[in-house]
Amino acid sequence: MAIGDVHGCRRALELLLEEVRPASDDVVVMLGDYVDRGPDSWGVVERLLRLRGECVLRPLKGNHEVMMLESRGNPVMERQWRGHGGDATLRSYAPRAWRPKLADVSAEHWEFLETGLLDYWETETHIFVHANAAPDLAMRHQSPQALFWQFLSVDARPHYSGKTLITGHTSQKSGMPAHFGHTTCLDTCAWGGGWLTALLVEARVLIQVSEEGMVRELELDALPVMPGGGE
Repeated sequence: MAIGDVHGCRRALELLLEEVRPASDDVVVMLGDYVDRGPDSWGVVERLLRLRGECVLRPLKGNHEVMMLESRGNPVMERQWRGHGGDATLRSYAPRAWRPKLADVSAEHWEFLETGLLDYWETETHIFVHANAAPDLAMRHQSPQALFWQFLSVDARPHYSGKTLITGHTSQKSGMPAHFGHTTCLDTCAWGGGWLTALLVEARVLIQVSEEGMVRELELDALPVMPGGGE
């Protein structure tokens, strides 16, 4: 199972986990961007810490975690990060503070963000990554720019390995995952009034939940294949 960008939407994450109910031996790949923009980044990280004891959790690092980590000790980066949703994150850690600080983030959360996240997750059939992957390079040779920052394009090509790529990062304002056949993007703008999306990989089923509590189910194979897609 893979879950797209949460962006501080704790309520949607809680509801989605209630819907999919992962078992203790289920692998759950989180595609990154747990913090920023939405109302409760603190609550999202807390839920992920608990989730580690409920299933086989494989949490990936997103570009927003990269920005948050690089903000420590770097005032220029901190200003940039705050302008990209970091202020909302810090408010969730210190809601009563006039100007919340990085020091308000607990040591346990910093440890999770710094040492508990993966750059990518690869199986025999799929590659899970926050942003993108160069189609002609093995995963161990991918650049941070591709893994955390590079958006998908309409001429996306399949990975040379033949494995299916599952990504987030490229926000789909329509609320529908972008499906290229060889690549599927699960960032469906949960924080912006869209949906938080889970893909049940083997069943090829999508479960979507909104912050307002709406739930819907889609068949992956019923989605239109984007231009430039195909097997």
